[in-house]
Amino acid sequence: MKGRTRKLTMAQALVEFLAVQQVERDGVEQRFFAGCFGIFGHGNVAGIGQALHQAGDRLRYHQARNEQAMVHAAAGYARMKNRLAAFACTSSIGPGATNMVTGAAAATINRLPVLLLPGDVFASRGPDPVLQQLEVASAPDVSVNDCFKPVSRFWDRINRPEQLGASLLAAMRVLTDPAETGAVTLALPQDVQTEACEYPAELLERRVWHVARPVPEPALLALATDLVRGARRPLIVAGGGVIYSEATQALEELVEATGIPVAETQAGKGSLPAGHPSALGAVGVTGTAGAIAMARDADLVIGVGTRWTDFTTASHSGFGNPDVRFININVAAPDAAKLAGLPLAADARSTLESLHKMLEGYTVDAHYRAEAESHVRAWDAEVERIYHLDHSPLPSQGEIIGAVNDAAAERDVVVCAAGSMPGDLHKLWRARDPKSYHVEYGYSCMGYEIAGGLGAKMAAPDREVFVMVGDGSYLMMAQELITAIQEHHKLIVVLVQNHGYASIGALSQSIGSEGFGTRYRYRSPNGRLEGDVLPVDLAANAASLGARVINAASVAELRDALKQASESDTTTVIHIEADPDVSVPSYGSWWDVAVAEVSESDSVAQARAEYDKAKAKERMFL
Repeated sequence: MKGRTRKLTMAQALVEFLAVQQVERDGVEQRFFAGCFGIFGHGNVAGIGQALHQAGDRLRYHQARNEQAMVHAAAGYARMKNRLAAFACTSSIGPGATNMVTGAAAATINRLPVLLLPGDVFASRGPDPVLQQLEVASAPDVSVNDCFKPVSRFWDRINRPEQLGASLLAAMRVLTDPAETGAVTLALPQDVQTEACEYPAELLERRVWHVARPVPEPALLALATDLVRGARRPLIVAGGGVIYSEATQALEELVEATGIPVAETQAGKGSLPAGHPSALGAVGVTGTAGAIAMARDADLVIGVGTRWTDFTTASHSGFGNPDVRFININVAAPDAAKLAGLPLAADARSTLESLHKMLEGYTVDAHYRAEAESHVRAWDAEVERIYHLDHSPLPSQGEIIGAVNDAAAERDVVVCAAGSMPGDLHKLWRARDPKSYHVEYGYSCMGYEIAGGLGAKMAAPDREVFVMVGDGSYLMMAQELITAIQEHHKLIVVLVQNHGYASIGALSQSIGSEGFGTRYRYRSPNGRLEGDVLPVDLAANAASLGARVINAASVAELRDALKQASESDTTTVIHIEADPDVSVPSYGSWWDVAVAEVSESDSVAQARAEYDKAKAKERMFL
């Protein structure tokens, strides 16, 4: 009722507002905020902490162990929910706040909604400088929370309780807009959190945010249709936007009608089910042989919901046809304009449905369709070969992936983020459901895996979640195993031990630096890290955090361990060593990693010569 107010602290009003926000798409409404992760300190315990305690299950609090990790868990949750639900995350001031910056960057780069509520210093400046306060003599209004500005899609500092309403509405607009969403930061001075204010009752009433499906501009859609009809070798590159917009059925119907083959980005993997005759699989640097070959010769590339990173374009070397043109279907206008493509700034599903109608009667040449199907069959055989290498004494990473893929049911989820594993998964994982493949590769953030897996499990408790993590990432952030156990969210963690940073080690070898600084070794008498392998027992570490641990020494033992873990209701860590020197081939793709132009090392000089040769294929699309 207009005119009514409620006297609440700023923090209480914030929590009450978050608890009643709803989102709606296609007529389906759901709660937007599932709860709030938090770690408390003097910057938020008396404000947000008190408000969450008072709210109870109206906005459930979830205890975290690391501020960066709780943002990753929130992002994993939002991704599984197709950006239609989110978490808030609250921290104290100082290091608690800055710990969240990496998570904020990952969420923004991946276009995932997360609300960050870091505590801040006193707005009154009465007791300045307070514990953990950054002092900038020339700008006393600056705090460490200003670090969030470049990694947030919306940022504000609430210096007076009356400012809260306008800022919350602006924040929600960004969080629920598929074209703008990412991390949203509201910095909360600790004194203002506790100040009372008369808030309009309307602000705290249930509010529904509509998520629109923008349609393509008719003239541009007509131009796109003409381009497709005139192409001899069209190719679709499916990105994450296909999955977030729930456009997988529309894509499959278009592909089956036209015969246009589909390659997938990391975020778009699962856009077509594995085994579909037009599903070429991964594209770009970590692409399959068939996708790389068909991308190289494509004369028209239709990007759907992709932001065209260097891994997708193979550093602008992957599309080699001199006459290649691009059509970009993307809800975000800046992404739609990339590669000088014809920009269809619209929802993926609505655009694919419209394009399907406009292309009625059109099909690719029968020979071209057969070529794609031949690549699909050949790749399936290659995956089988890698899954069953029977390498010994230590298994290959490809064999380990094969065992996990075989153990996973159709709707189960694999989660990964960094190292050599994401590239191998992109090539090898057979995704049979649009939400079964969850690899964070926009930021490729080491440490995401277990926290992101927790968020995925919270969003989809009926699915088994397999977290695949290397020892490097595990050592950076394993503590959310405790949160998973505390909250009864079962994870199956496959911890692959290869005693170092295998991915960067291989990259170091390729640029002539011999794996320098990438292996876990004692310092030897010559002063280098070339001694014996460090006696790190990661299985014992996982057990100390409360997880059930199974050690597997072979692929056969891994398969048995996966069966045990699936039958259990407890978070289980399966520890297995892999041979870091047995890698999955690159199949002819290339990634631009600059090599030293001059060096005393012959291996570096040779790598530079090869780099110059490969870089000649890199091109601008104008």
